Amino acid sequence: MPDRRRLERFLRSKLQEAGEQYEQVRGSTGNQLEEARDAYRVAKNARSLPSDEAGRAQIVCRRHAEQRAAKLDDEYRPACFEAGHPDCEGCAEDVREGRIETWEA
Repeated sequence: MPDRRRLERFLRSKLQEAGEQYEQVRGSTGNQLEEARDAYRVAKNARSLPSDEAGRAQIVCRRHAEQRAAKLDDEYRPACFEAGHPDCEGCAEDVREGRIETWEA
């Protein structure tokens, strides 16, 4: 009997470890999938902006309240972006969310 109980405890602990590992992998995969979906949505929003023949996004600058054609960097921020400036931060967020004011020639 003691061997049977020891075997049951051993199997129970191994099954519990396997279950915990499964939950960790499942949670990690879910996070990666959500991050990929967010990255796709942001890229889709940024790529749908009207652009000129040089590939610059045609946006209305919040900081200077003017029409501006600007290249977007890898984080979809306009070339005129200044870190820490509230208008620039808001502009970059609007580009990522697809709600930036644009213009077309």
